[in-house]
Amino acid sequence: MRIVYMGTPAFAVPSLERLIADGYEVTLCVTQPDKPVGRKQVLTPPPVKDCALKHGIPVYQPTSMKTDEALDTLKAHAPDLIVVAAYGKILPKAVLELPKYGCINVHASLLPEYRGAAPIQWAVLRGEREAGVTTMQMDVGLDTGDMLLRSSREVPQDMTAGELHDLLSVDGAALLSETLVRLEAGTLEPTKQPEESFYAPMLDKSLSPMDFGKTAWELHNQVRGLNPWPSASCRLHGKSMKVHKSEIGGETDAAPGTVCALDPLSVACGDGKSLRLLEVQYEGKQRMKAADFLRGHAVTLGEPLFD
Repeated sequence: MRIVYMGTPAFAVPSLERLIADGYEVTLCVTQPDKPVGRKQVLTPPPVKDCALKHGIPVYQPTSMKTDEALDTLKAHAPDLIVVAAYGKILPKAVLELPKYGCINVHASLLPEYRGAAPIQWAVLRGEREAGVTTMQMDVGLDTGDMLLRSSREVPQDMTAGELHDLLSVDGAALLSETLVRLEAGTLEPTKQPEESFYAPMLDKSLSPMDFGKTAWELHNQVRGLNPWPSASCRLHGKSMKVHKSEIGGETDAAPGTVCALDPLSVACGDGKSLRLLEVQYEGKQRMKAADFLRGHAVTLGEPLFD
């Protein structure tokens, strides 16, 4: 089977590697253009491009898939199937209808929930105890195509979005492999999605400020769900402080948003419980354990942490 693979970030690498390991003929990798990264804005290729070049697979990096050039490039490779995993761009109808078997997407949620750009992070932000991946037959909607196969796993209460991302990327590769075996055998049974779904939009820094009037559970999920980016944050002594790791503490009668314990560093929340800040990053400093932070910064009981 001739396959064109479309993906961009690290999440999409295991699926590409699995296609290669399973012996499929991946004739082209389509990925987003190189982008400047870091403070020095070094032009950096996407992880999928690095992987493709390592395996000698040609790479195509259009700024849009809605051009005649893009469609002609795909036609030249005559794919039987296009596989998509976190590519990041909408595919026009002409592309979706080009291959014999259409386009199959590896989506990092248990569809129909969490359609959109950041399904893993929003699942953690909303405190889901179960997450997973779904393969689907793509259509012109946003993650609305017929579901093919799903796999799920439990989400521990201390797991971050970054940790879940790494696990689901591997789960997605295994599910893709099973999906293609069934596709070739003719045993797939597509299932239409219900219309209702929680949409998972792209993250931005407006989600970072912590409102300690919320429950400890909501704030803990915020810390987990925004790790590694953009990170939950509060303010101490007039400076921003990112919170990278937390856990739910005991009950307290302290005012929400005030420091209610120092060992470990804990902040009162709106539900009468505390949130323990285990790893923090003060403005201009490195990430560190809260205990190490306290050795170099004077923090007192009752002191407020602002959003």
